[in-house]
Amino acid sequence: MAQDKIVIKGAREHNLKNIDIELPRDQLVVLTGVSGSGKSSLAFDTLYAEGQRRYVESLSSYARQFLGQLEKPKVDFIGGLSPAIAIEQKSASKNPRSTVGTVTEVYDYLRVLFARIGVPHCHNCGKPIGSQTAEQMVNRVNELPKGTRFMILAPMVAARKGEYKDIFDDARAQGFSRVRVDGEIRDLQDDIKLNKKVKHTIDIVVDRLVVPTEDDETFSSRLNDSVETALRTANGTIIIALPEFAQQTEKSKTKKAKAKAVAEVEEELLPEEETSITGLNAAGDIVMSEDYACVDCGISFLELNPQMFSFNAPQGACPSCAGLGTRLEVDPELLVPNSNLSLHDGAVTYWGELRKKVGSWGYRALQAIAAHYKFDLDTPWKDLSPRVREVLTQGSGSEKVKHVWSEGQSKGEYYRRWEGLGAEIMRRFQQTGVENMREHYQQWMSDQPCHACHGAKLRPESLAVTVGDENIQQICAKTVAQGYAWACGLTGSDAHWVSRDGLDTTVLPLLASAPTPTKLDGRQLEIAGEVLKEIRERLGFLLNVGLHYLTLDRSAPSLSGGEAQRIRLASQIGAGLMGVMYILDEPSIGLHQRDNRKLIDTLTKLRDLGNTVIVVEHDEDTMKAADWLVDFGPGAGVNGGKVVAEGKPEYISSNGSLTGSYLSGRLKIEVPPTRRPAKGHISLRGATHNNLNNLDITIPLGTLIAVTGVSGSGKSSLITETLYPALANLLNRAQLRVGKYDTLEGLEQLDKVIDIDQQPIGRTPRSNPATYVKLFDQIREVFSNTPDAKLRGYEPGRFSFNVKGGRCEACQGNGEQKIEMHFLADVWVRCDECKGKRYNRETLQVRYKGKTISDVLDMDVHTALEFFENHPKLKRVLQTLHDVGLDYIKLGQSATTLSGGEAQRVKLAKELARVATGRTIYILDEPTTGLHFADVQNLLRVIQRLVNAGNTVLVIEHSLDVIKTADWIIDLGPEGGTGGGYIIAQGTPEEVAQHPTSHTAVFLRDLLNVG
Repeated sequence: MAQDKIVIKGAREHNLKNIDIELPRDQLVVLTGVSGSGKSSLAFDTLYAEGQRRYVESLSSYARQFLGQLEKPKVDFIGGLSPAIAIEQKSASKNPRSTVGTVTEVYDYLRVLFARIGVPHCHNCGKPIGSQTAEQMVNRVNELPKGTRFMILAPMVAARKGEYKDIFDDARAQGFSRVRVDGEIRDLQDDIKLNKKVKHTIDIVVDRLVVPTEDDETFSSRLNDSVETALRTANGTIIIALPEFAQQTEKSKTKKAKAKAVAEVEEELLPEEETSITGLNAAGDIVMSEDYACVDCGISFLELNPQMFSFNAPQGACPSCAGLGTRLEVDPELLVPNSNLSLHDGAVTYWGELRKKVGSWGYRALQAIAAHYKFDLDTPWKDLSPRVREVLTQGSGSEKVKHVWSEGQSKGEYYRRWEGLGAEIMRRFQQTGVENMREHYQQWMSDQPCHACHGAKLRPESLAVTVGDENIQQICAKTVAQGYAWACGLTGSDAHWVSRDGLDTTVLPLLASAPTPTKLDGRQLEIAGEVLKEIRERLGFLLNVGLHYLTLDRSAPSLSGGEAQRIRLASQIGAGLMGVMYILDEPSIGLHQRDNRKLIDTLTKLRDLGNTVIVVEHDEDTMKAADWLVDFGPGAGVNGGKVVAEGKPEYISSNGSLTGSYLSGRLKIEVPPTRRPAKGHISLRGATHNNLNNLDITIPLGTLIAVTGVSGSGKSSLITETLYPALANLLNRAQLRVGKYDTLEGLEQLDKVIDIDQQPIGRTPRSNPATYVKLFDQIREVFSNTPDAKLRGYEPGRFSFNVKGGRCEACQGNGEQKIEMHFLADVWVRCDECKGKRYNRETLQVRYKGKTISDVLDMDVHTALEFFENHPKLKRVLQTLHDVGLDYIKLGQSATTLSGGEAQRVKLAKELARVATGRTIYILDEPTTGLHFADVQNLLRVIQRLVNAGNTVLVIEHSLDVIKTADWIIDLGPEGGTGGGYIIAQGTPEEVAQHPTSHTAVFLRDLLNVG
């Protein structure tokens, strides 16, 4: 009989207190409790770690050497364990080439679809292209200038890995004597050996000829035979190679020089009345095919294949940007972050304040530019004419500017072109070989759309192929909802497929506005039916988890942790696995209450496939939907690690546990009796970044403002990508890229803006909370003042793990050593020399109150607060960490182990420790991430403390507990993506709750007992 429970005995990982617990298999199990209570220790560090370890141990020793040895978790026994898959809150990929389409495999199916039923067009004239006959190919060769030397090649392999001995053997057997391998002519009599791990291009040399100066029947006959032989050998494709062209252009290293060489070679090869050899590519080849060619333009194309639509393959990637879609270029917005300043006052940050540089060569050059184009250096940048701004940043082109010089009694003048600031920075960036100078110039540069492909990433030939009258880039620019509607429209109606694919009918309004594509014919449907089914299914899964607003070309690194997690969740449902244990970390993060039901349905669907779904979650709806609920506590860190209650949600609600008290309503976060009045306002007008529709917002100062709306409605575009960088550039003198807006007024009431985001506080084990909040400096001071340290002559630097002296040199103070895994990600393992303590033996002999510096770093905040109770400065900083609910984290805990929510609260604690001015605006993006009801209560106390001090706190939030306590709400919508970008409602929570069309209002009404 199959075991129906996962049995865990003696779990002691991290702060778990030797717990014994049984979890039902094939059920939806939710683990909850305050932050640091042990939920993740059981879910990820015990269940997942053991499931993975057992799986790895079942593999061969050969496979295990590449995967590394996982440590066995501290647990006595686990029974009934299934293979485990963890879906955590991590970005889908750091690779800029990864997109929503590639991560979900939708793009792979789109490439197959376009390769099989795509209609190719000439990228030059736009006409559909057809096949070429052997006769047309011969005529094409005869059009070459007299005396041109050329080779007829049969292409066999195009940029693929392998040794290809069989191709060389077959070529010898057929009587061929030469091949071109990776651009080099090789004799087949030689023993040709290729590296099978490297991509190769192989063409068989069928013949080598010279275009005769007069009619020659022998040449014509030989040409015909050779063309037909090449077509037979390469299955309908031939290459006419021009060695003279290839040799001369190869000498040119830069693209400009290569383009110049192309022009020079064409000029030599062609008579005066001709201007170009059509179809000539950068290698000096003319490719012709029996399948595809544009007769009018004389351009031939290879047969369509999936690699032609891959921006990661040479056959498909735009040659200018190598398939990235962007190029690093000078950004005018970073050059001039504050357009209200004049050149004299430092509008151009690269030049600084010019009035301090009067008399310098650069200043005199700008005076000459100003005199020539008749503008004043005291004129604000925004008031300069577009032509003047263009000249200053991009140069004067062919126009020369008069410069006057004087030295002693000598004077003179000369004329020269103005290079332009952008060209100067780019030139210096490319020429310097010093890394820190490259970083210096790079501060004025950003990724800009490629001028060749305009961000499409693909070659023109690939973009000229259409399905339903749209190319693959146009499909990827659609949202998930629009993409689903497109896939449905090719074969039938949306409603038909929504029903067939088992989607919630609430998605129909999202599909209604999408344009209808040209329906496929019978033959195309027969070929593409299965591929379209796979595309629809994958997009349908994304719709079901509330990601309808994401575009398929959205960069994976730009996704939030919650979005990336839900994408992986959708992919797992698509995989259709059974008998698996899925472990998820707060999948509801970043999700509006409206979309919560869809997420819960997705989790139950994963369960109903025959899987055990274990979710670490604080969302009330998800807890109530669970088959089994486990509450950890009673506190955090050393005060947690116990199971305080377990059972069905109804039982937990009636239980006296902290979670049960909140679920039943016995405990709750109260609504404030009054809302604070504004102490002033700042106004942002004309915001049009991303999907924002010319928004005007007014922010009341001295209040708590909640920015709400469904996922993708424009909250981040408005606040983190427009308002924050605009304020930072103007108040903090930062140099950030700002979303487009018209005006920002009322700044005289503020002194600074602080963005407390969820980015890591460090990316190596060397970074930790103590160093980030400047606590470690004071701790080192305490140790250096001990009698033992003074006797040894130890200064505070002796207790730093960042410099030589006191640190362990084997790991250089990391406590861990990096093991390079070659093609896998690097792995950090505990240092064998210091056993993770970071310091050498002599340093660890110094103690304060019986503890070493390493012992102190290993203390959690709660313990350290008691340990340093007689040190006011230390206690004040530790108290702020306590106030934001981080009692349980260790002072020296590696920054890489902190969640996004924990990192955000460490940053918040650092700001709380500063002396308040009462004129600061704080911006927080979903600060309740990873927080239990009780933790949210503590966080709100801290936020209210900041506001009570006269500051302004603006939060982007989905938590109704935070939204209902705000003084002011700005609600965006109505939907996500192109359906969003509007302000639906503004006002107090009571006012917004009465709005008839706001999705947020629906949930606020019940909480506030309004209307």
